[in-house]
Amino acid sequence: MDKSKLFQQFVRFTSSVHQVTNDMTKEIKIENITTVQYKILEFITVSQPVTLSEISECLHLSLPNSSRELKKLIQSQLCEKIIDPNDRRKFDICLTENGTVLMNKVFRQLEINFQERIKNLTDSELKEVEEAINILQTKFFA
Repeated sequence: MDKSKLFQQFVRFTSSVHQVTNDMTKEIKIENITTVQYKILEFITVSQPVTLSEISECLHLSLPNSSRELKKLIQSQLCEKIIDPNDRRKFDICLTENGTVLMNKVFRQLEINFQERIKNLTDSELKEVEEAINILQTKFFA
């Protein structure tokens, strides 16, 4: 196995993933929410509870920028800090009920976009896609 060739294939794949993600989300506009704030909400949705450091690291934001954007989302009542009872300096971040409702609405639209992209695949092809995602998830992204 040529690992260099595999790496190049991986780079093309991840670039394609970013492009498809952008294509699927670009039409989703949430009033008073910036793109960065949406990415934070999306990360919290799939990973909660999260820490400020995890948000910063995953989204390639500085801690001050992450903190500032998180503060705006908290003020908008879309997410909340859950203080660690053993150490009041530490906290986790979760969606509020309003944030959960909003992100469920967004994910329903994303699912419509996803269904549109896969509508012409056969059952056999859908099974292949499912298996490929499972393999990537367990062997590489875990």
